[in-house]
Amino acid sequence: MVQNVTTFTESDFNRTFQETSGGGSDHGWGSHHFVLGGAVRGGQVFGKFPTFQLGGPDDADVRGRWIPTTSIDQYGATLCAWFGIPDSALATVFPNFPNFGSQKLEFLG
Repeated sequence: MVQNVTTFTESDFNRTFQETSGGGSDHGWGSHHFVLGGAVRGGQVFGKFPTFQLGGPDDADVRGRWIPTTSIDQYGATLCAWFGIPDSALATVFPNFPNFGSQKLEFLG
């Protein structure tokens, strides 16, 4: 049964690095995810940390809004494929899916 149980944490919420004129910060994009279970090929890390520099190569708008290299859609597509959802449906379920290089991640066996 352990091969049939998988736990996944998900959040794609973050904040900009630079504060606003009111002292707060705006919405950003990024997070960390964990995948646990008997079918998980453990010991892997996907994505990379951005260059934390305002206006740097990974800053989308010069305020510290870093776009992740690995999308939540890629995690979701990998999990959906494991559940038996056909590849032809993945772009409909995850509209940003085609915008990332490797479409499914190899964390499930």
